[in-house]
Amino acid sequence: MIKKIIVIGASGTIGKEVANRLEEVGHEVIRVSRNSGDYQADISDKQSLANLFKNIGSFDSIGITAGEVAAAPFENLTDENYSFSLGSKLMGQINVVRTALPYINVGGSFTLVSGVLTDEPILGGTIGTVINGGIEGFVKAASNELPKSVRINCISPTVLTESEDYHPFFPGFIPVEAWKVARAYERAISGVITGRIIKV
Repeated sequence: MIKKIIVIGASGTIGKEVANRLEEVGHEVIRVSRNSGDYQADISDKQSLANLFKNIGSFDSIGITAGEVAAAPFENLTDENYSFSLGSKLMGQINVVRTALPYINVGGSFTLVSGVLTDEPILGGTIGTVINGGIEGFVKAASNELPKSVRINCISPTVLTESEDYHPFFPGFIPVEAWKVARAYERAISGVITGRIIKV
């Protein structure tokens, strides 16, 4: 069945792969990024999200590949670092779900993104671990309460093969290709699971 799917963060490495894969298997894909795509929106700005969904209207699924976190040694982290990260990757994704609920079709789905730092902390990654853990907790809890038989899941990728600049911060980690992460999004969007954290 062809679905109308919104990919938020579609200009990024994972987002491009997710959007392309979903189109390959026949879905209608709406690409959303901050500064490009079919529509523009900033997930850290709730009004921006409200405008986005008002303009798009009804849809079947959302795959989120967006959200930023600050990285620095623990002693150097500031209130601003925490506030920025909470507002972007954590509350940004939560607010996508909250704002989009009136527009999502019955039986639709949300797929959020966390990351390997939930389970495997690294030096300088305290905020990332905190934020990712919050996202995964939200998904597990919200899956029990979403209306209209809507499903929600989370993709937790490790460091990407394509993101070579980040490899030194993940010593001993085995990188994963972005196309494999995209397949995890496809499984979450097109399958029947809910409340799951899919690790890639």
